[in-house]
Amino acid sequence: MKTITKKAYAKVNLALDVLRKREDGYHEVKMIMQNLDLYDELVFTVYENEQTGYCSQNNTRKITLSANKENIPTDGRNLIYKAIELMFDEFGIEATVDVALTKNIPVEAGMAGGSTDCAATLHAINELFSLGADTKRLMELGVKLGADVPYCVLGKTALSEGIGEILTPVTGLRDCYVLVVKPPISVSTAMVYTNLRANELTEHPDVDGMIVALDEGDLEGVASRMENVLETVTVKLHPEIEEIKNIMKNKGAINALMSGSGPTVFGLYKDETTAKNAGEYIRERGLSKEIYVTVPV
Repeated sequence: MKTITKKAYAKVNLALDVLRKREDGYHEVKMIMQNLDLYDELVFTVYENEQTGYCSQNNTRKITLSANKENIPTDGRNLIYKAIELMFDEFGIEATVDVALTKNIPVEAGMAGGSTDCAATLHAINELFSLGADTKRLMELGVKLGADVPYCVLGKTALSEGIGEILTPVTGLRDCYVLVVKPPISVSTAMVYTNLRANELTEHPDVDGMIVALDEGDLEGVASRMENVLETVTVKLHPEIEEIKNIMKNKGAINALMSGSGPTVFGLYKDETTAKNAGEYIRERGLSKEIYVTVPV
């Protein structure tokens, strides 16, 4: 058998703008995506057929998925499972694959947890079966499974445009600590976008200015431009998001923001101790049990 281990990194949106709602129902976005050193771990095992090797049309296709948390589907609903099926269909593979998922990224958190697992799977199958697909090809396949998947395949800080599929690498965030807090609520991304009045928005994040600040390593400049237009929907429904943001800023964050469609909030800090103290205060207030201090990657 062959085994490979992949890390699937969480993302946050340093800035998230929605330019308009298109006639086809999709939303055009302009956002900056940043990976954090908070990751799921996936172990892939491919079992060899004695006669035909690891990849053969004559072998039986079998996919098994296990996870360390009970609320994670391990069947065809999971993007890991879907990614394996897509790769098998695309490259004519019939094989037995086992995946063991250790889930550390909060679920339904606006941090691309499912998408990043999906992207790691595309990379893993490509390597396990020596398929030779480059990053661009994997991104093209990934967009079939989710708008955030191409970014996760790319795996580096990027400007995301179109419906999320047009990606331009930019300088990454550095020299800071990131406090991540996921309150115990669930938010439907579809619901948020359905209720967003995209064509009526009058204020938009300075995404271009943030790119300049990232290039210059200007942490204060990045922080001052952190904005997410989806907060206009999610925060009204869940005011605790704004409460967590305010606590972070009162406890030393340069700035704080909701990631994606929520409900996760992240704050940027110059030192680790201040970030940890803020996280403990939030925990003591009973606002969240899923609290992490990490760094950008």
